Amino acid sequence: MTSVTRPEAGVDPGALTYRVDGMDCASCVLKVERMVGALPGTAAVTASFTRQTLTLHLDERRTPRTLLETNLRALGYAPSLLSPAAQPATQPAQAGPDLTGHSRRRAPASLAWSRTTQGRLVITSGVLLAAAWLLGFAEPRFATAGYVAAALLGVWPLARKALASARLGDPFSINMLVSLAAIGAVAIGEAPEGAVVVFFFAVGELLEGVAAGRARAGIQALTALTPNTALLVGAAGLQEVPAAELQVGQTVQVNPGGRVPADGTIVSGTSSLDDSPVTGESVPVTKSPGDHVYAGSINASGVLRVQVNAAAADNTIARIIQLVEEAEGNKAPTARFIDRFSRSYTPGVVLVAALVALLPPLLGGAWHDWLYKGISLLLIGCPCALVLSVPASITSALSAGTRRGLLVKGGGALETIGRVRTVAFDKTGTLTAGQPQVTDIIGLNLPTQDVLRLAAAVETGSSHPLARAITARAAQAGLTLPHVMDAQAIPGRAVTATAEGRALSVASPRHAASLAPLSAALQARLTRLEEQGRTAVLLLDGAQPLGILALRDEPRADARSAIAELRALGVRTVMLTGDNARTGQAIARDLGLEVQADLLPGDKLRVIDGYKTQGGVAMVGDGINDAPALAHSDVGIAMGGGTDVALETADAALLHERVTGVADLVRLSRATMRNIRINLAFALGLKAIFLVTTLLGHTNLWMAVLADTGATALVTANALRLLRWAPHRSAPVPASPAPHPA
Repeated sequence: MTSVTRPEAGVDPGALTYRVDGMDCASCVLKVERMVGALPGTAAVTASFTRQTLTLHLDERRTPRTLLETNLRALGYAPSLLSPAAQPATQPAQAGPDLTGHSRRRAPASLAWSRTTQGRLVITSGVLLAAAWLLGFAEPRFATAGYVAAALLGVWPLARKALASARLGDPFSINMLVSLAAIGAVAIGEAPEGAVVVFFFAVGELLEGVAAGRARAGIQALTALTPNTALLVGAAGLQEVPAAELQVGQTVQVNPGGRVPADGTIVSGTSSLDDSPVTGESVPVTKSPGDHVYAGSINASGVLRVQVNAAAADNTIARIIQLVEEAEGNKAPTARFIDRFSRSYTPGVVLVAALVALLPPLLGGAWHDWLYKGISLLLIGCPCALVLSVPASITSALSAGTRRGLLVKGGGALETIGRVRTVAFDKTGTLTAGQPQVTDIIGLNLPTQDVLRLAAAVETGSSHPLARAITARAAQAGLTLPHVMDAQAIPGRAVTATAEGRALSVASPRHAASLAPLSAALQARLTRLEEQGRTAVLLLDGAQPLGILALRDEPRADARSAIAELRALGVRTVMLTGDNARTGQAIARDLGLEVQADLLPGDKLRVIDGYKTQGGVAMVGDGINDAPALAHSDVGIAMGGGTDVALETADAALLHERVTGVADLVRLSRATMRNIRINLAFALGLKAIFLVTTLLGHTNLWMAVLADTGATALVTANALRLLRWAPHRSAPVPASPAPHPA
């Protein structure tokens, strides 16, 4: 057995990760997690459908690893331990950290269906079934033997897995129902129908595996986007190194046509980059020094030099895949209900089938007829299609959304987004571009140049967009900033520091008024600026105003269209901002939405509580001060250019920076829920039809199996339609003209 070598930094040394071949559906994941979780000494058990992996903590003094692997094989799965030692040292180009921090191998190429174990079983049992049918024209006795052989061959692996499931605590598995039905059919002299039953069931499982491969392919393809090698810039020139070995702070060169090997910041060069593999944004973006680039993006034209900001295990693609995998564990409420229902449903099916098979004959009915009906009910009652109906749709939707820059962190969030009645937006960096410009500098008791110089000094070190705008304006003017001490931020109110012997602050007018009353003339000047959609701040010496700085942050190009699309979907929109009411109203009037202004972070939570009582609310933001509101809302949505805090707190993220992505999330959620309702109708409708026809004597066994296999095929095909989902774009709504500068 392969031993686990020392894991890389940041990896839990107590965790084991297995690749589990054959774990091709949601019920498989549930089965594996239940079995492993019931073993003594196991903890933190997580099975991933997307990567076909099982991660757990294992106390081998209580449960040896060999027992765990034996149990997995008994259930029909093939476990292989993933570890750094599994990757030969002679193949560095193939190495790279996976999301657990272990050495990653490229995902093995998918086998053709005919070469898989399930494919070979389908072919063999199909050949035997066809041979038996042909023999029936020559000698019926040989045909009967052929049907019995086909039935027993097909049922053997099912019966073996059914017995293993029963031994491990799950006596009412789907495999048990089909095995009982097939063996019962042979026992009552209906071997041909028993053979057809197991053949159809095997075909259904094969189709399920093929569909699972298609659903996970979109996510797994992301792992191949990052190049294997990178051109490292060093003292001796360019050196080709494995991309997985790049360290934060190193500089790499990206030539035209090449892929960016790591998340980083451009230090030299200008080029158009195709970010579509990461963000879903189809239009190339021109980037220059200071701009951020993603691992996997394609450099279209110029030569770029990029400083690495994140190790391979922490780049954007790795985080996307990790969040998608974690999303599998965050089940939709509908999926959790179906899971609970199926635990009682399957034993109920067995009980009803037994009563139908035994009670009427004991009361004088024909044994053969009622045993036949009981066996049919076992097949009709198989919950495979029912269990698959929700997670198959959710998995397809998550994959389709991720490929288009819409990252949703679970089925619960995906289901909720489509039901919210209100979407609340932060202003700066969300509805606006987050790049405000200083438009006015007004000196009150100080020359304008000194107002800018001292304000920029106070704002040095702050990452707030307004602070960056002020310091950038000072840099453009070539001003020398004084040294500051004791700098600190008062969220939503002011930034303070000591400079040139003064206790300075850059404060909101409301905070300044709380320190000392503002004159009527000063209030009038502030009002005029704010009515023009500008954000005004005051430079204070203690409580004494020294000057005014006005800034304006223009709305994003698609913000007005996004608000119109949400209104068309029946969703109320409101802007929550810490800006003053006049500035907020000017922006909101331009975009066509409601506004609540002068809000501190705590105020936003109270406002969101109010909207929650009116049918649910989603909050869209990008900054650190948005994180509490994102977490407090029914669904938090982070903009792709936002802070790590916002991205980690949110339930969904727009990897591109388009506000219209919010409407796309609502559409994706509603499309998914429609798909799920259709799936449930397929699964339950077919069962209801075949239940009635079976009790009336109109359904034979091979038709009864279609109630499950046929429903499974329909449910799977319908769920796969979501892989082709694409956002619907309405005509852009023209923006209102911006106010004329003062």
